[in-house]
Amino acid sequence: MNAHFKQDEPVTTNRLDDMKQGLLGQPVPRSDGLAKVTGTAPYAAEYPVENCAEGVLVGATITKGRVVSIDKEGALAMPGVLAVIDDERLTTRAAQGTAGEAPVQSPRTIDYWGQPIALVVAETFAQARDAAKQIGVEYASEDGAPLDPEAVEAEESEDETVRQGDLDAAMADAAHAIDVTIETGGHASAAMEPHASIAQWDGDKVTVHASLQMLNYNIDELADSLGVEAKNVRLVSRYVGGGFGSKLGVSEDVVSASIAARELGRPVRVTMSRQQVFQMIMRRSETRQRLRLASDDAGDLTGFGHEARVSNLPGETFAEPVLQSSHFLYSGANRALKLEVARIHRMTAGSVRAPGEAVGMPALEAAMDELAEKAGVDPVEFRLRNIPERNPEEDLPFGSHKLAECLKQGAKAFGWESGPRKPRQRQDGEWWRGTGMASAARVHNVGEAKARVTLKSDGTAIVQTDMTDIGTGTYTILGQVAGEMLGLPLERVLVELGDTRHPAGPGSGGSWGAASAGSAVYVACNALRAKLAEMADVSEDELSLADGKAGNRTLRDLLDGEELSVEGHYEPGDISDGYTASGFGAFFAEVRVNRFTGETRVERMVGAFGFGRVLNPKTARSQCLGGMTWSIGVALTEKLLFDPGDGHLVNCDLAEYHVPVNRDVPDVEVVFVEERDPVASPIQAKGIGELGMCGGAAAIANAIYNASGARVYHYPMTPDRVLAALPE
Repeated sequence: MNAHFKQDEPVTTNRLDDMKQGLLGQPVPRSDGLAKVTGTAPYAAEYPVENCAEGVLVGATITKGRVVSIDKEGALAMPGVLAVIDDERLTTRAAQGTAGEAPVQSPRTIDYWGQPIALVVAETFAQARDAAKQIGVEYASEDGAPLDPEAVEAEESEDETVRQGDLDAAMADAAHAIDVTIETGGHASAAMEPHASIAQWDGDKVTVHASLQMLNYNIDELADSLGVEAKNVRLVSRYVGGGFGSKLGVSEDVVSASIAARELGRPVRVTMSRQQVFQMIMRRSETRQRLRLASDDAGDLTGFGHEARVSNLPGETFAEPVLQSSHFLYSGANRALKLEVARIHRMTAGSVRAPGEAVGMPALEAAMDELAEKAGVDPVEFRLRNIPERNPEEDLPFGSHKLAECLKQGAKAFGWESGPRKPRQRQDGEWWRGTGMASAARVHNVGEAKARVTLKSDGTAIVQTDMTDIGTGTYTILGQVAGEMLGLPLERVLVELGDTRHPAGPGSGGSWGAASAGSAVYVACNALRAKLAEMADVSEDELSLADGKAGNRTLRDLLDGEELSVEGHYEPGDISDGYTASGFGAFFAEVRVNRFTGETRVERMVGAFGFGRVLNPKTARSQCLGGMTWSIGVALTEKLLFDPGDGHLVNCDLAEYHVPVNRDVPDVEVVFVEERDPVASPIQAKGIGELGMCGGAAAIANAIYNASGARVYHYPMTPDRVLAALPE
């Protein structure tokens, strides 16, 4: 049986509020937690496959040109080596994980240093790795490939361009105005689990165990790459050790393992080293952003300008959506927004950890702090004054809008001292101390999703979808939705994810997983409840399910040996055309800055977030903690460094690319501003996975200024930059 719901109107009433199990909204521990901490949860490279050969990718050592020839003989003569594969179907860039976009192939055409050009397969990983280093390659190199995004003409992304009113006039006439340029470094996803795949053919059908986020798109990407029909491809990604955008699309390991396995007639595993993941998969683009903000005497914005330059390879359609929340976050009748893309020959730029707001919000919120100071208005009050009632560019209502509540509740939890502020007011020995804050915003996304819910004759339930869990808690959340709707404790609900044999879910990306897949489960369970009401001879409103019982009867008794199964199908519908949907929040930070070294230490942080219905406070808090930790990295430590001569990535591992570690992360408090968003999804929930990052770096930057007087215009704010910006 199938059940379909297309959301064209707000969902103002919801059955979840009337359920009796009391499971949803509770801080339930992760159902997959024990398997993960005991090492029994299998990740992509860990599935036991007999007679599995090992593959290692070979990367190009030029920036641009073509491969003339590959000397395979030396490698093939080495112990254990089975093949050197340079098939034209090998992919050279990871796909972006969006519908209709296949990976870029043709490995003999080189577009960036480190691009995969071949795969060495051997009996053991060590043999393959050793042989890969011995491959001789003759290139026809092309000189003059652009590597510096500031040294080339950029093309304008017309979809992002906005011109309303006259910003130049507003700036000239303003009581207070700022015109600043802020830069952000490029970032790596830096997921804990490196990319890996095991491919195995059975006739014309291939099964690939891989570390992927979006199986619903990935199955078509792999089929297109191999030149086979999607029905002959099965992908399995039951556990994914983090993705953060790097595993949205099919990557080079997936395709090369599949090609090699077919050629050799045996399973092949391809695992990428940490350095290969950094160099071959994708990066977040660096940005240069110009902020022009104007206000009247009262501190009301009259002008809003945000322009950004990002980079990517020639031919790539993705451009870091820096301006995503700038379109609606603050008022200002005179507006100018523009996004430019510079085409350079570094590896592919793609989605990395909250693409857009992760770098756009830190720049915007630092500029807002500077203008608030000029206007003599408290930073919290300044933001409260400039929250628009409707989307200022499209004149659309918001589905819900909790920024004001987040600002107020966050300030209260932090102990924010309101009023005009001056830097260098507190000193503790050689440390200056200060506080800062910033708003948070992240566009809300939902996607089409399907999920099958089966109510077994013994009164247990199974939830099946190809949706993935990349560490966010999907196993637990979907079990809670089903358990709540069907009146079952969580231990009586089995959730099966990450297998394309199951109905197509939305995949994990854009913080849309829980709202989208959860809605599909909700739709299926609604249909099951209707059938149970019919079997119990009561109306759906009268049906009461709790603890495995329907009223006084057990579900086992009511089902009487029958098994019920429904595939729920959720579609977002046209509602997104009539509303602006976003999560909102506020960050508050206290830092200390060393007056001699410029070192910054974050002492404490508070984040207050409004993102619709909180499905599980424990997993949601975990997501917020992760996002706020990312904020520390953006603010203080993280930046990709490229060789200016050939464009290769210099800091391509966790020893040189500095993500925050335990000692960098202070006491962090998370405040939930509970709400119900009738526009966001049928279950009235929005995404939280990325919101916790979007703006937090600016709270730290603003605290650095409040502490030391150093207004730094380049993230990350390393000690040398802080020292250079310190007042005399």
